[in-house]
Amino acid sequence: MKRRAFLTSTAALAGVAATGLPAFAQDGPLKVGFIYVGPVGDMGWSYQHDQGRQAIEAEYGDKIQTKFIESVPEGPDAERALTSLALEGHKLIFATSFGFMDSVMNVAAKFPDVKFEHATGYKQSENVATYDARFYQGRAVQGLIAGRMTKSNKIGYIGSFPIPEVIQGINAAYIHAKKANPDVKMSVVWAYSWFDPAKEADAAAALIADGVDVIMQHTDSTAPQAKAQEAGDVITFGQASDMASFAPKPRVTSTIDNWAPYYIERVGAALDGTWTSQATWGGIDSGMVEIGEITDAVPAEVKQEAEALIASISSGDYHPFTGPLKKQGGEAWLAKDEVADDGTLSGMNFYVDGITAEMPK
Repeated sequence: MKRRAFLTSTAALAGVAATGLPAFAQDGPLKVGFIYVGPVGDMGWSYQHDQGRQAIEAEYGDKIQTKFIESVPEGPDAERALTSLALEGHKLIFATSFGFMDSVMNVAAKFPDVKFEHATGYKQSENVATYDARFYQGRAVQGLIAGRMTKSNKIGYIGSFPIPEVIQGINAAYIHAKKANPDVKMSVVWAYSWFDPAKEADAAAALIADGVDVIMQHTDSTAPQAKAQEAGDVITFGQASDMASFAPKPRVTSTIDNWAPYYIERVGAALDGTWTSQATWGGIDSGMVEIGEITDAVPAEVKQEAEALIASISSGDYHPFTGPLKKQGGEAWLAKDEVADDGTLSGMNFYVDGITAEMPK
C-alpha cells in the first residue's frame, strides 16, 4: 500500500506524543478525522466509510472540518496516523478497521481530551467508543439466495482475516445456504488482506476452477465480481457497498454498510457536549446494515423468500443463529430454538457443523 507523506515525520510526531501534551487548542469548527485501511476508491469498505464522512459534511456544514488518511496499514503506521490527526487538533477521530484497535488505545491514552471511535473493535476507555454492524444478517440473506441458485451445489467464500466478524459471516451464509439446499457445500479461501485486488481475483479464480458457481466475500474490492463476470455463469454479492456496476449479474444483491446515520449522530453528540464512550452494534433494523436491490437475475420465488427473511430479521422475529446448531465436528452448541448471545458471537472462533474447511490458526 502507498505510504503517505504524513509518515515521513515519524520521529518528530513520536517525540511530541511521548510528552503526553494535549492536542492543539480547538478554535472554530470541530475537526473530525478518519483513517481508512484501504483507498477511498475501493468501492467497498473504505468507500462506504468515506460516504459517511461526506454525509457529516453535508449535515453540519461549516460547524465541522474533516480530514481522512487512506490506505493506512494496520500496525505502527496506524498509530502514527492517529497521532498526526490528534496533533493537528482533531477532537473526534474515527479509526475504521479492526486491526487499528491497539493503536487507538495507545494514542487515546496520550490524548485524553480527544474522542476516539473504533469500528469493529471491542476495547474501550473513557475517550474510546466502539461501533460495529451485524454483517452476519446480510450474509444470511446471501446464503439463502446462494443455496437456491447454485447449480453445482458448490458455493465459495473469500475471507479477509479469521476474526469473529468474518467467521460470523461465513457461518451465517452456510447455515442459510444449507437450509435452502441440503446438498450445498462451501469452500473457504483466505486472502489475509482487506483490500488486495490481485489476491481477491486469484481466490475467485481458484474457487471457480473448483466448480463453485456462487461467490461471497468479506474483502473489499470488486475483483471477485470481475472474475465471476468473465466466467459467465457465476453469481456474486456486493460487499460493504452496493457494487451495482456489476448488476444485474454477477452481482445479484449486496450487503451495504450504511455508516452515515451513526456518524451524524456521534458528531452531533460531540458538538453539543453529550458524547460518551459506548458500544454500538447495529443491524438491519437500525439501517446500519442494508440489503441492496435484488436483481431480476434472482428467480421471483427466491427473491420473495429473501425479502421474507430480511423482514423477519429486521422485526426481531428471527435470529440468524437460532438452534439447533452444532459446532464443526458435531459438538453441541445451540439447542432447538435457542439463540446465540452477543458475547458468543463477538468472540466466535469456530465453524458450524457441515463446513469442512479447516479453521486457520
